[in-house]
Amino acid sequence: MSVQLEPSWKEELQDEFEKPYMKTLKAFLQEEKATGQTVYPPGNLIFNAFNHTPFDKVKVVIIGQDPYHGKNQAHGLSFSVQKGVTIPPSLRSIYKELQDDIPGFTYPPHGELTKWADQGVLLLNATLTVRAGQPASHQKKGWEEFTDNAIQRLSAKREGIIFLLWGKFAQSKALLIDSARHTVLKAAHPSPYSANDGFFGCKHFSKTNAILEENGKTGIDWQIV
Repeated sequence: MSVQLEPSWKEELQDEFEKPYMKTLKAFLQEEKATGQTVYPPGNLIFNAFNHTPFDKVKVVIIGQDPYHGKNQAHGLSFSVQKGVTIPPSLRSIYKELQDDIPGFTYPPHGELTKWADQGVLLLNATLTVRAGQPASHQKKGWEEFTDNAIQRLSAKREGIIFLLWGKFAQSKALLIDSARHTVLKAAHPSPYSANDGFFGCKHFSKTNAILEENGKTGIDWQIV
């Protein structure tokens, strides 16, 4: 596994790449390639969330579960898809909530969220790869240990980060977060199956900006253009 990792994250996580679980994961990914499986996202985008949002610049964390498993969708940021791809249902729900929550927000023409990442929103999936057309196919192969470690290090070494935990899976990560040092906001998952059960109306985006500004930080410009 060729790792191109932003320097501050590399300093924090370098030791993880030497641990047995990561060596097992690397062997699994190599086997996927050797047997002709298509894996998303492309290798150079697996660590995209870390590369766009340095460790010391993280203001907000949005936790997803798996990369999208369709062609040209995943590019290493949770809930985000590459330009030119149909906006997925969960992201449509996110945009709808933004329209209701943030004055002046207009529905974007695409689902590429790099602008958020570059402002300090760590868009982190728990599992960083997936086999094409097979959701959850790379779960429990080692990625969760890696990303849990990233969350724990943010919790221990930073202060004042806002964690947006949508749905039961993301909310299970609350155990990794020191709520005395950080803010944890919970809501239903934005999937069409659950968005009406507490995601719509959660106002997490305006709440996030209010908290950041109260702490002397610049709020996130959520508008995607």
